[in-house]
Amino acid sequence: MSEDCIFCGIVAGEIPGRIVGETDDAVAFLDANPMARGHTLVVPREHRERLADTTAEETAAGFSLVRELAPEIEAAVDADGATVGMNDGSAAGQEVPHVHAHVIPRFEDDDGGPVHVAAGSRPDVDDAELDEIADEIAE
Repeated sequence: MSEDCIFCGIVAGEIPGRIVGETDDAVAFLDANPMARGHTLVVPREHRERLADTTAEETAAGFSLVRELAPEIEAAVDADGATVGMNDGSAAGQEVPHVHAHVIPRFEDDDGGPVHVAAGSRPDVDDAELDEIADEIAE
């Protein structure tokens, strides 16, 4: 646990949080500054700043909780769908340095866009560069 992490404080019960689900390894609570009604965050119980800092077990537990809760969240607010995502690192928009997945209920008329707009304008990437990037990642 990190003493200056708000999410660690919620997990520990030291900071009030609207807990909507939990397992031995993960906790889900409503976002205090929601993007939509029912916006939920799923975090590992242990303080982990970035996704790469988590164990395989923590990652599996977190995503399992996301999978379990997403339809429940949608039903609770009568949503038409949900956007599930993570901001991993400050350059990606991560505001609290504790790994967390967002489950954001979506509605047909919410004026929101797809997750594809998160990175701004799309780069002009040709097949050769895509091949190079794929090879680099696979190595």
